[in-house]
Amino acid sequence: MRKTHPVNALKKLGIGLAFGAATIMSMPTSALACTQMYMGKDLTADGNTYYGRAEDFGARYLKHFGIESAHEAGFTYSSNESAFEYTSNKPTYRYSYVRDHPSNWEGHTDAYSEAGINEKGVSCSATLSTSYNEDAKAADPIDEATGIGEYSYGSVILGQSANAREGVELLGSLIDEQGTCTNDQIIIADNNETWLFATLSAHQWIAMKLADDVASLNPNIGSLNYDVDLNDTENCLHSKDIESMPVEKGFAKYSADGKFDVAQTYGESLADSGVNQWSRYVQGRHYFASQLTEGTDYEIKTITDKDGKPVQKGAMVSEIQPLFFKPGKSGWSTFELIRAFGNRGENVPGLNANTDGVYCIGSERNTEINLFQIRRGYDPEVATIQWEMLSRAAYSVAIPLYSALITEVSPYFSDQTVSFDHCNAKDVVYNEEPENSINYVLMDISSLCFENPDTLGTSVRTYLDALQNELIEQNKEVDAAMLAETTTEGRTALANKAGKAATENTYKKCKALLQEMRAYQKAGNFDERFTPSDLNTETKGLKESITYAKDALATDPVTPDQPGTPEQPGKPEQPGTPDQPSKPEQPAKPEQPATKPEKPGKSDTTTTVTTNKTNTKGGLPTTGDRFDGRMVAAFAIAGVAVISAGGYTLYRRNKE
Repeated sequence: MRKTHPVNALKKLGIGLAFGAATIMSMPTSALACTQMYMGKDLTADGNTYYGRAEDFGARYLKHFGIESAHEAGFTYSSNESAFEYTSNKPTYRYSYVRDHPSNWEGHTDAYSEAGINEKGVSCSATLSTSYNEDAKAADPIDEATGIGEYSYGSVILGQSANAREGVELLGSLIDEQGTCTNDQIIIADNNETWLFATLSAHQWIAMKLADDVASLNPNIGSLNYDVDLNDTENCLHSKDIESMPVEKGFAKYSADGKFDVAQTYGESLADSGVNQWSRYVQGRHYFASQLTEGTDYEIKTITDKDGKPVQKGAMVSEIQPLFFKPGKSGWSTFELIRAFGNRGENVPGLNANTDGVYCIGSERNTEINLFQIRRGYDPEVATIQWEMLSRAAYSVAIPLYSALITEVSPYFSDQTVSFDHCNAKDVVYNEEPENSINYVLMDISSLCFENPDTLGTSVRTYLDALQNELIEQNKEVDAAMLAETTTEGRTALANKAGKAATENTYKKCKALLQEMRAYQKAGNFDERFTPSDLNTETKGLKESITYAKDALATDPVTPDQPGTPEQPGKPEQPGTPDQPSKPEQPAKPEQPATKPEKPGKSDTTTTVTTNKTNTKGGLPTTGDRFDGRMVAAFAIAGVAVISAGGYTLYRRNKE
């Protein structure tokens, strides 16, 4: 996803000079990309529909779970990436959100409601960035001036829609009238329907109702093929000129049987798709037991710069692949679908991120992961469970939330007033996060595991899996009570209590784990791998179970208004920790300008520039999270041009 903000000429000059110089000094590249998934109910063990998305931007970037209250008629939605505005002519709905920290948006607290459920049971996961081709761009370029974009999609859909189809129709009408400033895919669902919405160009869009017997995996590829009947208004909605416009402009494409091909008409060509995108596609298909064959379906490629230096390794397919496919097995469990977002290609020869240096779904740059579990035909208030991770999926835990009902958020989530500074911490062993902030705790656990995969990573992942399984199992007991409750008031009370209990239990377990990890690192004895003291190494379960269900169903409240500091863990089953000298304080970071640059085109690679700016993500002063692989070498030259011209083209944020 990308976001932009206009700045004056002097600011552009200063940022352009700094960025141009930094670009030349930092040619190594890394991929930033999001991955969207869907699994139809006919393929799951519980008969539920699942969908969600992993957002990537940077290794240490703070996300916040919260609740947007309902507003009276006349409420105006606006954007910080364009001049888009929409004023509601009716009262809005309450909804949950996952948003950015306001320090990255000049104090704005409404940036990018990427995942949530409203009080009517409508859920939304946004946004998966895609690309259109040069013909579509020339005919109908995205409207960066007034078009709706990623900043506003989720807020408008959830704030205004009583059902999923209504959300699709509203978003389509806004694009018809005002255009869009980004190319994206969005999933919108309710208790009966799940829709995939795609923006194709500034004023062209399509939405498809998803079938129950297919799976979908998309790592930011706008041209994954699909067969759709544009005349089937029950299952497909679209802009009026979706076919006539490209026919008139001379770039419409048709399949062998003469059917209008939406994806190939508007989407990027195979040559314009990056190896990092296709690596994730191959990894995902392998995870879902629908493997592609190396040498036939794809090849492993190494991309080099102009001097022949390898800068990127990944996969490239022989032909465009399908957006929807049949997994090699059915009966997918909640745990398996949560863990799909942590997939690093471990079982794909040559595309294992742990050993082969390729990009992956469970990337170190994940910032947030959401998975929605939908029970078709249930009351909308209780039909959808939001499984939410606020850090990297490879080393994280998804918390169950009845977000359609929640009116009170656990204080262990922290909120948008917490300091963003800990994101810039380089040494999380000695630099502890603010108290009662589960997003920071999970961030620090991930940082330590990615830095020490051999000594910490394996046992920590085993422990987090055990914790995840207990949350899933105990949520079944909570869910039974939720379904037995018949009043909105009773359900809301239980949803608030359950959300707080699940979050508090997860926080305390993970905080204790993190403290043990820090003690192990301070001791400095790495002859034996770290083992969490609460891990039963024989059963791979927890020694002491969580009390989520008990707390949620107890008569008395379980979470105080101001949570206390959790008890410290007992002595870990590790070598003793010698006294350590205090770590010297680090000098304060100079303040940085809070301007936001404009965005360039996108692909699935980007130049990484490490800084300490508080208005950047993970040290990346970017608006976009990818650009065409063919431009890697040319980008340094562009930096020189930026300096000489006194302008800039900066990525600020493009979370695919």
